[in-house]
Parts: sequence; structure tokens; C-alpha cells
Amino acid sequence: MSPNHRLVVALVLCVFVCAIGASGYVLIEDYTIPEALYMCVITLSTVGFEEVKPLSASGRVFTAFLIIVGIGSIAFASHAFVESLLKKVWSGRSEIRKMKREISRLKSHYIICGYGRVGEAAAEYLKKEHTNFVIIEAKKEQTREIQEKGYFVIEGDATRETVLQEAGVKSASGLLALLNSDPDNLFLVLTARELNPTLHIIARAEEASSEKKIYRAGADNVTSPFTTAGRQIAGDILAATGKLKESSEDLAFSKAVPQWVTVHDGSSMRGETIKMVSNQMGKEILGLRRNGHDNILPDSGIILESSDMLLVMDEERDSENRFDQHQPEPQKLVIVDDNPIILRLYARLFQKAGFTPMTATDGRKGLDLIIEEKPMVAVIDYMLPILSGIELCERIRAIEACKDIRLIIFTADNHPETQKRALQAGADAVVIKSPEASEVISTVIEVIKKDQRQFESTKELVHQSSV
Repeated sequence: MSPNHRLVVALVLCVFVCAIGASGYVLIEDYTIPEALYMCVITLSTVGFEEVKPLSASGRVFTAFLIIVGIGSIAFASHAFVESLLKKVWSGRSEIRKMKREISRLKSHYIICGYGRVGEAAAEYLKKEHTNFVIIEAKKEQTREIQEKGYFVIEGDATRETVLQEAGVKSASGLLALLNSDPDNLFLVLTARELNPTLHIIARAEEASSEKKIYRAGADNVTSPFTTAGRQIAGDILAATGKLKESSEDLAFSKAVPQWVTVHDGSSMRGETIKMVSNQMGKEILGLRRNGHDNILPDSGIILESSDMLLVMDEERDSENRFDQHQPEPQKLVIVDDNPIILRLYARLFQKAGFTPMTATDGRKGLDLIIEEKPMVAVIDYMLPILSGIELCERIRAIEACKDIRLIIFTADNHPETQKRALQAGADAVVIKSPEASEVISTVIEVIKKDQRQFESTKELVHQSSV
């Protein structure tokens, strides 16, 4: 029996005892009904007032019996009342503590910030896909509604670091910034990107002017619900009237080709689960090749090892982001920087651009890694512990086996003398640090394309001379 049911039973029992007591005094002592009720109340409450009228021997026996039964019923009612009260006070806190413990155990989950109409639809879809997610909502009324639906929810301001950490942002795979204010979404993206540089972030923007700012803050994608709905409605009406033509953009999306991606030594994919790598790549992993054996639709919990090959479907239209569409697998790239946040951020961006990034935190480790792996490109910070970026370039250029490696210096110093020193040390390009993180990616791709054009020109000259 629940505490509330026990409370109802106790109250009914008290009323029943009072009714029996009053009836007994009326029948035994010939009291009037008001006198009988008064006598019953002072008896059960044990206040010690005198009787309305002197009691007979039978009346005293009845009164003793009434006191025993009455005290028992009142004690039962008091216990039920206190239990019900404490249950209401502590059950909510207990459920919240339990929910927070469960949230702390989540890995590779998603975070929905804002439970408006868009957030509600996103939550329903993720639930349908049996995916773990946490909702952050500031309004208490909506928080209760979310709890009633059985979702994980954190009540608080999603732009605050403590709230995001409570939602498990450091171990999450993705975040939806769906707050009602563009400035709030901008600040949310900035905060989330700083806490987890590898997080995939999709943000909502009401104003077109806000999209570029939110992109710069670190969002992977920015969308407007009204723009998206408008395009969908326009497409539906054109399709219904037979005037919809397949656009070149739609055709580009439909051209997907299989691609094998190899897990190299030092790759950021090594030691990660298939599910984690799939989330980071933004592509479904269809197959795993290990030691010559193929596994179609492998289990998401398998931990990747060196020399594993992953089968993914890649889009041909992504030629602007891919440095070479004809590469059978991503090329190695080394990033040397002593800032762990920058390392994780650029490792993720280069991985999305089609490279296999490897990282080092100082000049000595960077030199050893470059000599061992011989990557296509090395992106090196100008200021490094042990060996500076300049010294690192000079040592690499002194090694015959590393002469073909492209070196790019990454620096906050835009002084011409600094750039001159870097180029003299053997750097192929110098990139000035700026809020535009894509500039480094573009420079690397341009350097590789330049080498490819030179190679094609040399090959053509050799062919012509042989003819």
C-alpha cells in the first residue's frame, strides 16, 4: 500500500472511531449528540477535561476501550501523514540524484539544449532511434513535463559550463543548440566547443546574419527551422504540380561511393570504438576488414586496432573538402602543438577533411613522430617546448628521407620577419592564427594540390620529351 493510500485509510479509521465513540456515549450514558461528540474528542485527545456528566461503570469501561483504540488510530494516522509528507519531499530529490548518476555514465550520447517545438521533435526522433540523449531546459514547468516522458533532463542554463558538464558534454558525441535566442546559441556553441573540441555541434539561427557568427564560434552546421520548412513546403508544392526538377545539388548528394579507410599507427581512430569513430566521421561504418577477414555491419562496440580497414560510403560531391578524390585512403598528417584543445580541434577538422591526423605536444615528440611516420604534411606551431617550430623545420629538412614532407608553420606572430625565418628554415607555408579555423585546412589542401599540379606538369614534360 502506498503512503497516500495508508493516509486515506488512517483518516477513515479516525472518523469511524469518533462515530463509534459518539454512538456509545449516546446509547450508554444517554448523552445528546453534541455532548457525545465533545466527550469523544476530549477522550481521544487526552486533554484531561472533566466529563460532561458523571460516567457510570459501563461508561468508564467504554471510555477506557475508546482511549486504547483511539490512540492507536491516531498514531497510525500520524505515521501515515508524516510518511506521505516525507515521500513527497524526498522522492523528487532521490529521482534527480538517480538520474544524474545515470547521466554521468553515458558515453557518445547527444545533448539537446532547449525543449521548444524543435527540441521536442528532435527528442522524439532520437527516442525512436533508441539513442541516448540528455535535455537541458531552464523552465521548471517544461522540466517536469520532460521528466514525465521519461527523458533524461538537466534543469538549468545551457550556456553555463557547470550545466553542460553535468549533462556529460565531455563524453558526448553531438550537441543541438536550440535555444530561442541567437546570442544564447552563439555563447552556447563557444562554451561547448571549448569544453569538448571534438563535439559535433548543430545550432539553430533565427536571423541570417547570425549564421556566420555561430559558424565562427565553432558550430559544424547552422540551420534555420523557418528556412528549412519554407524550402520543404516549396519543394512539396512543385512536386505536387509536376514542376520539380532534380537539382545538381540533389544529384550530388545521390552520388555515394564506397571507400576503405585504414587505421594507421598513431591514428586518432586507434583504440576507439566503431561507434565513436562513426560519430566523429559523420558516416556509417558498413564493414570492418581485419587480418584479411571481412565483417559486414560490425558491432559498434568493437575497438579498432592498427591496420584495420573501415568501409564507409563517401559522397563524390565533397570535392571541395577532400584534398584528393582519387586517394584510396586518407593521407597521414602530423599536428605539433602544446595546446591540447587546439590539438583535439584540428585533429577533428583534418579528419573531417579526409586526413589521418597524428599529434605531438612538443618539438622533440613531433620530430620523432614525423621521422617515424613520414606524413604527407606536418602542421607545426611556431612556439613549442624543447624544440621550436623553426628548429623542428630545420632538423626535418636536414633528413634526406623527409625532404618530400610539406611543412606548414602555424603562428600568432604576423611580423614579416617571423614569416621570413620560417620559410628560410624550410617551411612551405606560414599560416597566421585567426578565428577562421578553416584557413589552416585550406592552406594544407592548397599546398598538396600545388605539389600534385607540379607532379602532373613534370610527368607531362617527361612524356613529351620521350615522344
